[in-house]
Amino acid sequence: MLVQFLTAVGVLAVLTMVPGPDMAVVTRRAVASGWQDGLRTVGGITAGLLVWGVLAVAGLAAVLAASATAYTVVKLAGAAYLVFLGVQALRQSRRDRSRAPAAALAPPRGNPWRTGLVSNVFNPKIAVFYTGLLPTLAPAGLSPHRGMALLVLVHAVLTAVWLGAYVLLLAKARSFFEKPAVRRAMDRATGTVLIGFGLKVAMARP
Repeated sequence: MLVQFLTAVGVLAVLTMVPGPDMAVVTRRAVASGWQDGLRTVGGITAGLLVWGVLAVAGLAAVLAASATAYTVVKLAGAAYLVFLGVQALRQSRRDRSRAPAAALAPPRGNPWRTGLVSNVFNPKIAVFYTGLLPTLAPAGLSPHRGMALLVLVHAVLTAVWLGAYVLLLAKARSFFEKPAVRRAMDRATGTVLIGFGLKVAMARP
């Protein structure tokens, strides 16, 4: 059981470190608003994983993963939100260069925790991941529900630690990212990435 659990943790750790929409959202917040907002965004993302975990254990995520209509509704909502965040970043990068530094470096609007939560909850790939992969990784010595719940908690902790460390790493270079030219370049880059992820989510299949 222990070996199986450690194997599951290793798989989840690798999957957690793969760049995706969550990392793009965190990058945008941490660079634009500082490490505090970055960590709040991470908190929202972690809460989103726990929401999906509860749904998975309750069996509702499996229904979503199996229903083409429900999957399409959630994925389009999530895609639209990511595109919205991307467009917001691109608009920020195009602000008049003659504006005062304080105005040019205004943080993104909206609560960072809610931004992280919404971006994660409207990612239907989590439903597929939790209902398709986690059951195969659950330790055999536990009941299916307990095994799933344990791995969801592990995944949430790994995500919080990984993205939290990433935010603190970005904070070390905050003075560099606060330069107007660098800030505009980062806004363009993260905006483009978020829109790209939004389009990828929109075209994804269960």
